[in-house]
Amino acid sequence: MFMADIAGVRVLYTGDYSHEEDCHLCAAEIPQFSLYFNSEKMAKTIRRLAEKTLEVGESVSGLLVKKAFTCQITALDDLHVFSQLSTENISQRITIAYNGAFGVLKHRLKQIFESVESLPDEESEGPAFRVHERLTVKYESEKHISLHWRSDPISDMVSDSVIISILLILILITSYC
Repeated sequence: MFMADIAGVRVLYTGDYSHEEDCHLCAAEIPQFSLYFNSEKMAKTIRRLAEKTLEVGESVSGLLVKKAFTCQITALDDLHVFSQLSTENISQRITIAYNGAFGVLKHRLKQIFESVESLPDEESEGPAFRVHERLTVKYESEKHISLHWRSDPISDMVSDSVIISILLILILITSYC
């Protein structure tokens, strides 16, 4: 179905692809109508984000959910309401056989990384230090150290580079012996 202007007369063409003759309706028989679309987008805050009243110009951070032509902003913790997805925090730990001096390891990692800070003994149950405030290296025994971190892309990269550094230090130790 489409509108055509033929010799100054507006005609609505309704071709139904059948063997019957095509039907043409004159413009007088076509009702006038117009469509209005609102170009503004509005999102409503819901659940936990809606508990606090926002001031004009104050920003809000959350997850935008588009559902049935409506936009809603919700907290990430409320994601399970809209889908079967859930968010989790993963703590990772790896134990590495290391027979070198713990102080040497800390000194070498300080040369490689910007931020290496010692942890108090009561917090870590023995000698330990933290790399870039993301990864904790603990002295477990004379033959083992352990690395602990919460999994996220940056912490995983830091842990990978610390593991490789430890393995390279072990190679240097064994090559000099």
